[in-house]
This record gives sequence, C-alpha cells and structure tokens, in this order.
Amino acid sequence: MVLSDFTFGQGFVMAGSDGGVFTFGNIAFYGSDSGINLGTPVVAVAATADHGGYWLAGKNGGVFNSSTGGQFGDANSYGNPNSLGVNDIVGMVSSVDGHGYWLVGADGGIFNYGDAGFYGSASGLHLAAPIVGMAATPDGRGYWLVGADGGIFAYGDANGSLGSLSGTQLNKPIVGMVATADGAGYLLVGGDGGVFAFGDGNAVYAGSMGATALPKLIVGVARTSDGGGYWLVASDGGLFAFGDAFLYGAESGAPLNASMIGMSGG
Repeated sequence: MVLSDFTFGQGFVMAGSDGGVFTFGNIAFYGSDSGINLGTPVVAVAATADHGGYWLAGKNGGVFNSSTGGQFGDANSYGNPNSLGVNDIVGMVSSVDGHGYWLVGADGGIFNYGDAGFYGSASGLHLAAPIVGMAATPDGRGYWLVGADGGIFAYGDANGSLGSLSGTQLNKPIVGMVATADGAGYLLVGGDGGVFAFGDGNAVYAGSMGATALPKLIVGVARTSDGGGYWLVASDGGLFAFGDAFLYGAESGAPLNASMIGMSGG
C-alpha cells in the first residue's frame, strides 16, 4: 500500500456472520463483535459516509456500533427495529452524511433512523423473489431495492427506469447492488460473481467472476469512490478487484470463525 492508493478514498470493510470485522485501505479498524454473543447472526455491514466508522446489522434488526473495546469509530446509534419482532433484515446503508441509516428486510420493509428518510417500501407487495439489498441515491432522497431475481424497486428520487434482471435466467441469484456516485446507474452482482451494469456511463462494467468456478459464492460488492471499479467478496473472504479497485488483500485461506456476509466502502 502506498499513499496514492488512498487519494480516491478507496477502502472497504467486510464482516462475518459472527460480527468479525476486516478493514482494508482507508477504512480503519475500530473493533469488532467477534466472540460476543449477539443473539442474532450479523447480516450486513455499512461504513459511515466519511469512512470514519461502521455499523453491523443483525438479522433481528439489532444495530451494533460498539464492542467491549469501544465504539466503531464515528458510527453513532440512531435506533433499531429489533423490538418490532422482525427477523429478516438483509441489508443496511448509511445516510449521506452518516447521521442515520436504512435497514431493509427480505420482504422489502424499510426501517429508517436518524436523518435517513422514508420514501416507501415493498412490504405488502407480492414479490417474485426476496429482497437481498439496497442502495441510496447520492442526495439521500431515495433508494433502490433489489430482489434475488434482479428485480428493482425504486423509491423517492431513485430512477426506476434504468433496467433490471427480472425475467432473466440467472446462473445464481443476485446478492447485492451498489449505485454510481451520480445516482444515474447501478451495478448488480450475483452469487457466481456475475456483474451487471445499468444506467449511464458511470455504471462501469470492469469485469466479473461469472465465468470462473469459485470455491465459495460471492456475498457482497463495493465500488471505488470514483466509480472506476469495484470489489467482490466471497463467503470465504476471497476478494476480487476490478477496474481501479486496488487489491489490498484477502482473508481466503485464513482460518475464519464465520463466513463473510458482505462489504461496504467506496
């Protein structure tokens, strides 16, 4: 790693289902919840807007921003839905300034906290496939949800006409999405490492792992801050970098206590 690698704000954090945290690039390590009985598996990780911290989200809606060693950087707690009886959280996204966040359930339900606004949800709709992730627009006044079948649901000022994979025969279900910096496009990624770009020229397709036999399935995606590349992470911690994404390292081959569940950064 050299200083120039950080000039674009490149870095990411990834997490395991046990709350273990691994950081790369310009996101510092502020602790983890590995070894702590959280009462629920961790299903999502979200970096704060300035990369100065991160949250972990549990399947039951619990939001974890600290460990016995202290708070995870500047990730403040703004609330959570774990008292509402939910048990299907699948994703989490920071608000634009990091003073709030959204959680999304597999049924498309949205839970917003802090200055993250509510613009609608897919809860109550007859979904062809469960929701697996979300991405917010650059101004934080809208968001997209993506289903395992690649179906897209747009709310607020999120453009709903950019395209989707609904009705397309996929080798593996979609596992996540990231929006472009200008909000005029997004990338979807499948469990086999296939990458699908929609929208304007800033939704750069820089390659995929779709034609490669992977030891473990892909579970998450994060884009570089300038939008010129992206990382994919597999459940065994394997990392794959495309475009201008710097390959800082990987956890594949290392003895992990639990499978990776996703990543966040840019």
